[in-house]
Amino acid sequence: MDTDSLLMILIGLSVAVLAFLLALLLRRPEARLGALLERALREEQRDGRSELRGQLDSLSQMQETRIEGFGRNLADLSTRTDQRLDLLRDALTEDARKGRLEASESQQRFADALGQRLNELTQRNELRIAELRTTLEERLKSLQADNTAKLEQMRQTVDEKLHATLETRLTESFGNVTAMLAQVHQGLGDMTKLAADVGGLQRVLTNVKSRGVFGEVQLAGLLEQVFAPDQYAGNVATVPGSNERVEFAVRFPGSSHDAAVWLPIDAKFPREDYERLIDAQEKADADAVRLAGDALERAVRKQAQEIRKYVSVPHTTEFAIMFLPTEGLYAEVLRRPGLFEAIQRDQRITIAGPTTLLALLTSLQVGFRTVAIEKRSAEVWQTLGAVKTEFAKFADVLDSVKRKLDQASGEIEKTGVRTRAIARRLRDVETLPSEDSQKLLGNAADDEAE
Repeated sequence: MDTDSLLMILIGLSVAVLAFLLALLLRRPEARLGALLERALREEQRDGRSELRGQLDSLSQMQETRIEGFGRNLADLSTRTDQRLDLLRDALTEDARKGRLEASESQQRFADALGQRLNELTQRNELRIAELRTTLEERLKSLQADNTAKLEQMRQTVDEKLHATLETRLTESFGNVTAMLAQVHQGLGDMTKLAADVGGLQRVLTNVKSRGVFGEVQLAGLLEQVFAPDQYAGNVATVPGSNERVEFAVRFPGSSHDAAVWLPIDAKFPREDYERLIDAQEKADADAVRLAGDALERAVRKQAQEIRKYVSVPHTTEFAIMFLPTEGLYAEVLRRPGLFEAIQRDQRITIAGPTTLLALLTSLQVGFRTVAIEKRSAEVWQTLGAVKTEFAKFADVLDSVKRKLDQASGEIEKTGVRTRAIARRLRDVETLPSEDSQKLLGNAADDEAE
């Protein structure tokens, strides 16, 4: 019951009491009417105030009880909410830790596989170089032996015929000298041309744009050696809406038939910094080697940042490849502590030399062939499913043919029974000569035809 209802009840009771008192007072003398009325009103007011105070105290206690209950419920709700938030935070922390652990393990497996592949390639190259060295040494020994034998034979021939053929030999020698001088003159011309070509190559390697062309041509040769023309492209805009174009990009199949995911590959050749490092190493100057190595590292980091702009997921892979056109430069970059890992981690750029890039491209080609085989396997399974369906239909047709053949066989057996019965009936009939029967049957056939 609320406060308004209590007030209404109290007011009703007060009015009833007043009416009752008025009725009593009307029956008494008027002299005592005022005093009685005043005393009754005071008592009624005192009783009403006491009752109202009791009701208000009761309502206050009820409100305090409800407020305390609400406070306890709110505290319980806060406690449960904090517990659930703690559980959710622990679960998110565990998931993040597992994700980092899986990513680290995946990178480690890739690094181990790549390192193993590089070790195998290095061992193969060492074996091939050793075989080539052995072959060259054997060929040189053979040439030396042949030259020694021929010189000895020539010496003996000269000793035997020196006196008899001196003039002839001198004439031939002068002729040979003249021919050799002509060859020397021609060789000098070839050397001059070779020097010009070397100068042109020096200018190519000195000019930044020409050096880029040198690396680009070598990169194009490797891609052409491994992939089909439709598996890569040149001058590709890997970032939609951008004018930046990467030198080459390998095409990966996308989620739909029309879309393609690109692997950007760009060739870089910091020749000046690398040559300064080589010169310092040859001079055994430790300070110069350190300064040149730091300059080479800065140049490689800067070029990696330039290649980073070609990466745009999901239009490209999550990483790009920086191609260094010489094995010496690639080996020097690998020798720099933490340079390869930092560029791969921060810029998402993988550095590769000619041999490493060829191995990587070959692995990608094997992956493409595996995908093609899987697609063709699906087609083969679909064909086998169609053949299975048609074979089931063929089995039904074969059963129908078998039933018809059984029915025809039964009819033939019935015909044989009737034929034997007719033959028994005709056993006592006289047989006509074949000519007479032919004439008779022939005339009957002609009559039926007419």
